[in-house]
Amino acid sequence: MSFKKPYLAIAILGVAAASGTAWWLQNKPKESNSGMPAAVGSSPVAPGNAGAGSGGPARPPSVEVAKVEQTKLVEETQSVGSLRSNQGVIVRPEVGGRVSQVMFNDGQRVKKGQLLVQFDDQLQAAQLMQTKAELSIAQANHTRNQELVAQNFISKRSLDESDAALQVAQAKLSLAQVTLQRLKVVAPFDGIVGLRQVNAGDYLKDGADMVNLEDIDAVLLDFRLAERFQAKIKPGQKAEVNFDALPGRKFTAVVQAIDPLIDANGRSVGVRACIDNRQMQLRPGMFARVNAVFSERENALIIPEEAIIPQGGRSFVVRVVAGANKDELMSERVAVKIGIRQPGKVEILEGLSVGDSVVVAGHQRLQKDGTVVRVVDMSKGQGAAPNAAAGAPGAPAVAVAVAGAPNAPNVKPADKAVDMRKAIVSKAAVTGENPCLRGLNATR
Repeated sequence: MSFKKPYLAIAILGVAAASGTAWWLQNKPKESNSGMPAAVGSSPVAPGNAGAGSGGPARPPSVEVAKVEQTKLVEETQSVGSLRSNQGVIVRPEVGGRVSQVMFNDGQRVKKGQLLVQFDDQLQAAQLMQTKAELSIAQANHTRNQELVAQNFISKRSLDESDAALQVAQAKLSLAQVTLQRLKVVAPFDGIVGLRQVNAGDYLKDGADMVNLEDIDAVLLDFRLAERFQAKIKPGQKAEVNFDALPGRKFTAVVQAIDPLIDANGRSVGVRACIDNRQMQLRPGMFARVNAVFSERENALIIPEEAIIPQGGRSFVVRVVAGANKDELMSERVAVKIGIRQPGKVEILEGLSVGDSVVVAGHQRLQKDGTVVRVVDMSKGQGAAPNAAAGAPGAPAVAVAVAGAPNAPNVKPADKAVDMRKAIVSKAAVTGENPCLRGLNATR
């Protein structure tokens, strides 16, 4: 066992040397960045975290805020629809016959009661003359019998028979007149005829298509909305309409009626609106993009969507308020009531006031209510270089065209003339009562 004692002594000496070295390294004076030894008892300070690890005050968490703004807010929804005529029919004859005359041209505007198509009526005209002659004889017989009865030359029965014969003759005359009138096809209302499908000499059966007649001084717009909007849409409300066939043009439609039946397949409600078309720019069948407006609020409060914190079926925001000390800001959790949502914006109905500051970034750094915060404006120092808009050296030149300004580019005299003609046509076309308002008053 004696040979083990040297190894034990060597191990003890190694452990002692390692312990001494570790103690010396822990108590060795640290040098500063300038190469000088640091002061005895001083502790290192982490960059950007003053006081951390040394017992000093912690730096307040940084947050980004946004102001509560007041603006005009429109509650609306989008849909698609199609146009149809205010009145539209396919003109068809009630009786068959041969066409003798076509009294209209393709695309012509016609008035109510105007003759469109005349059928051959020679036979019916002859029958009308016959019934008129029979009526004349019946009237003469009845008059003669009245005189004879007054003189007691004939019985009262003969007078009754002549009276009945007179009524039969009158009925035959009315029948002949109606039959003759049915051979004249007239316009049932004011409108514009389409492309005719008949010519003189054609033999048509009753119910054959001859031409379509459309009243498009006002066009109807049919579209559908989700059932959740059925309580918000009402007759008289307005909708903004755009057409792919007329890019850049906007039209206003007035809601006329709402279908009382909700479609069980799509859970949507049908809506019919009316557009004033006295300028004849719209045609039935056109595809429309509808922006239905339910309400407008002039002084609505809005905040960025990022400020909303949903929790337990409720919505909260973190408002930044003044703290107890000077220039100190603190967080305050506030429950809010949300109204209309728009892309990137949310309406606040209750809980905030104009000018309040709400946190939009940095919520995760606020562990509890009443935390002291530091507001950071991330928009400064980022984005466009300073003086770029003021024409600084190296800044790209940007040309800005102001509508109506002198020497504005891309304004040609021909374009001004076209706009002037459009204004004249518009002023002449909109004279008189809006046909859509007439329809709305009739439904009420």
